[in-house]
Amino acid sequence: MEEEKKESNEKIHSHSNNSFTEKVRKNPWMLSSLVLGILVLALLFSMFSGNFTGNVISKEQAGKTLLTFYESLGVEDLTINSISEVSGVYEVNVNYQDNVVPLYITKDGKNMISDMSPLEATSSGTTTTTEVPKSTKPSVELYVFTYCPYGLQMEKAILPVVELLGDKIDFKIRQIGAMHGEYEEIEAKRQLCIEKNYPAYFLDYIKIFAQSTEIGNCEGDAACLSPKLNTVFSQFNIERSKIDSCMNLDGDDLYNAEVSNSNSKGISGSPTLVINGVETSSGRSPEEVKGVICSAFTNVPSECSTALSTSQASAGFGAGTSSSSSTASC
Repeated sequence: MEEEKKESNEKIHSHSNNSFTEKVRKNPWMLSSLVLGILVLALLFSMFSGNFTGNVISKEQAGKTLLTFYESLGVEDLTINSISEVSGVYEVNVNYQDNVVPLYITKDGKNMISDMSPLEATSSGTTTTTEVPKSTKPSVELYVFTYCPYGLQMEKAILPVVELLGDKIDFKIRQIGAMHGEYEEIEAKRQLCIEKNYPAYFLDYIKIFAQSTEIGNCEGDAACLSPKLNTVFSQFNIERSKIDSCMNLDGDDLYNAEVSNSNSKGISGSPTLVINGVETSSGRSPEEVKGVICSAFTNVPSECSTALSTSQASAGFGAGTSSSSSTASC
């Protein structure tokens, strides 16, 4: 009797195995789905294990950990551009071959994540926080800290759109203040004085400033920065003495007015995009920014049908692009 029961159990177990094997053979996606599910669970556990256990390392240590890891793989000449906390993990922007590349590491320093894609993104990658009112000539304001890597990223993404739409929009870069040090306030005053005295060349200066890794590498060092600024100014016949004089005489008033404006509107994050008086958000490729701005027209102009780059601008200084769709801010 016992032997018959054992034989019966073996037949049932064998049938079950054969049945499952047959199902996998007929539906190979079942196995891949199972494996994917296990990987997702493992990733989620690894992402949040540091928060649950309390084994959280500092931002600086997270950056060093990533550099050490890549150096062990033979990747050289990596330097830290900036580090911030994004969605419960550390985002470490590294300088590599004239590009700023975002990398992600869990807060316990044990797992690296290659990419962060926002779940709220639409199929085009464009996101908006609220409905933007329409107008015949949309007002577009971009609020930034001059040295914020994400503010620079948004400037590089929006400038091709501004060039495309021209005077069909009322565009202005607004200064929030300074969070990275005195050199950021100085640069804000410089940009305001260039805009006041040489408005035709202001956006040209912003473009060169944002794309120049040489300027970025100076990190605000006046002795390092001065000859590079002279080179930029000479391209547009901007008188350095006129800008310096403006900064000394009018810089404080221009800067304080911008800070007061940002504070009055409760804007403190860089970048903040305001269209027709409403805060909104966008992916950081020219095409995505164009889509958000063009949606604010009462009558959409023909320029909006022109296709722009769908590549995400890189965070920080440099003219490169990024595979990341980060919407981080300073």
